[in-house]
Amino acid sequence: MKCKVILTALIVGFLFIMSSCEDEECPTSPTNPADQPYNITIDPADFVDTITGNTFMPLVSGTTFFYEGEDEDGILVEVEEYITDSLIIIMGVTCIVVEATEYEDGDLVEDTDDWYAQDLDGNIWYFGEYSEEYEDGQVVSTEGSWEAGVDGALPGIIMLADPIVGLWYRQEYYEGEAEDCAQILSLDASVTVPFGIYDNCLQTAEWNPLEPGIVEHKFYAADVGLLRAIAVEGETGFEDLVNIVAP
Repeated sequence: MKCKVILTALIVGFLFIMSSCEDEECPTSPTNPADQPYNITIDPADFVDTITGNTFMPLVSGTTFFYEGEDEDGILVEVEEYITDSLIIIMGVTCIVVEATEYEDGDLVEDTDDWYAQDLDGNIWYFGEYSEEYEDGQVVSTEGSWEAGVDGALPGIIMLADPIVGLWYRQEYYEGEAEDCAQILSLDASVTVPFGIYDNCLQTAEWNPLEPGIVEHKFYAADVGLLRAIAVEGETGFEDLVNIVAP
């Protein structure tokens, strides 16, 4: 199965990094993952048509996640993520549409459709997004939008079915535009957010080689999903889960 081959290659890359610095301090992630080759082949037969998500990223249609926090200027940020029942075919793969809307001090600033697919092993892939930025109620930009298979863009893995501490992976790849990467930091983090108190959480670091020096940590609870996103380097700000409305 091609999906397993891809994941094996990622793990081998991680093990090479660990074994190549036995007598010196190893970096927590490659200096610049964009320097690592990324060339994957997507076979629609490796993906499912009915997408339900995995342990740390449930994708149940009709569910809405509500987040609140602050940006680096202390402005109130509210985010709603709605798992739709809409599907879109990208590179021959069935993807579910997740609508994310972001507000600052009550004003709409961004409206995005994210496209996720699920492979036979339960890994969740990110196939792109269509994003609109707003000012005073008007669309001012669609910068950041991309689609796998268009102009050389490729999907990445947004959530592993079986996370491995230390492993880094690409979440998206559109050269020069969208190159987010992530690394698994912990599987036993403890997190308290307005929605509840959780142990044995997945903790990741996320960064973009196009924006060096900026790092964000995210925390996920099993059978719940994303609990917290918090800037830890280069910026400040956070978003915490405050409510989930089930279908």
